[in-house]
Amino acid sequence: MKRIGLLSDTHSWWDDRYLQYFEQCDEIWHAGDIGSVDVAMRLQEFRPLRAVCGNCDGGDLRLLFPTILRWRCEGADVLMTHIGGYPGHYDASVRQQLYQRPPRLFISGHSHILKVQFDQRLQLLHINPGAAGLQGWHTIRTLVRLTADEGQFRDLEVIEIPR
Repeated sequence: MKRIGLLSDTHSWWDDRYLQYFEQCDEIWHAGDIGSVDVAMRLQEFRPLRAVCGNCDGGDLRLLFPTILRWRCEGADVLMTHIGGYPGHYDASVRQQLYQRPPRLFISGHSHILKVQFDQRLQLLHINPGAAGLQGWHTIRTLVRLTADEGQFRDLEVIEIPR
């Protein structure tokens, strides 16, 4: 069993509350637009970090993190990318991969809109954790915590941080 802290779109913004909210987590996953190596390193120093680069991430972050990351977590297949769309409207960059071999969990960021949705057709859970940084139009910054256990994801919590 693993407890996961999930965030996206920090855009170089650091908030010490990330560490507070992810204190009980075993890993942190970042769905892109990290913004700076400093933010990535601070997260990685706190907990093991899995991350993808986003469309706003520069060359230094692109050397550290892939555009698409796929791995197994507690028996479940996970796919994470920054620009991924959502059920029924997946981005062309991942659509074929999702339809040919659907993961149990698909994570994307980019929109700054928190979304948790089950795709009935592909039998996958889609999560967009919203935006944890200040850049953008969103008025509430969001983080997600969840538990991975024996191929399932449960105990999902949304954390809202006033802007």
